[in-house]
Amino acid sequence: MSSRPIRLSAKVLLRDNNGRCLLLKRSLSSRGSPGRWDLPGGKVDSGESFEQGLLREVAEETGLRVSLQRVLGASEYESPTTRVAYLILEGIVESGEVRLSSEHDEYIWVDPHDLADMDLVDQFRVFAKNYIQAEES
Repeated sequence: MSSRPIRLSAKVLLRDNNGRCLLLKRSLSSRGSPGRWDLPGGKVDSGESFEQGLLREVAEETGLRVSLQRVLGASEYESPTTRVAYLILEGIVESGEVRLSSEHDEYIWVDPHDLADMDLVDQFRVFAKNYIQAEES
């Protein structure tokens, strides 16, 4: 078992009114997975509820107001210094226009069935395949 500390990260599979999912392309200057597609969200700060942290991260990264619907899954990633546990929720856009922070260079709305074909960060590739299979059944 790894002795690296575990950090919690909240992510959201954000859907628009047409059912498409929002992906953000990590900045080329990013330390991890530069230029690859990621889900909105990030680390939950100390003293912050999971929901507050996720809503804050989404607003910071996208400028969107969203509502959280349900838990979709989880994922884990091990970096050289930490292990990150991801909890992935489903969300719906309530208002706003996408305005990216400096953490991301691009965004795209994709059909859920196309998620697994995108160049996703490693920690969400299996999640995307499982999500598509669940949607089809």
